[in-house]
Amino acid sequence: MYDLINNIEKQQYEFHIEGHLAKLEYKMRDNKILLIHTEVPHEIGGRGIAAQLVESVFKDIRARGLKMAPYCPYVKAYLKRNPEWEILLG
Repeated sequence: MYDLINNIEKQQYEFHIEGHLAKLEYKMRDNKILLIHTEVPHEIGGRGIAAQLVESVFKDIRARGLKMAPYCPYVKAYLKRNPEWEILLG
């Protein structure tokens, strides 16, 4: 597992891995976080990093008592595979 960084200034969650940046971009709207775009560089792809990033972000959203709206196709697909996280939809 990687250390999740919430880069509030850039409005993105980040994993820094082997000199590369995996990120999930978001926008805040009141108490809702809009998940916009997930990106993992191809140099570190194929290791399940995107899934780990999304799950870490979901855990942070839950811990902060927020709701989310998924706009990112990857996040939507992750939710279909892991419906237990639908409790965060709002």
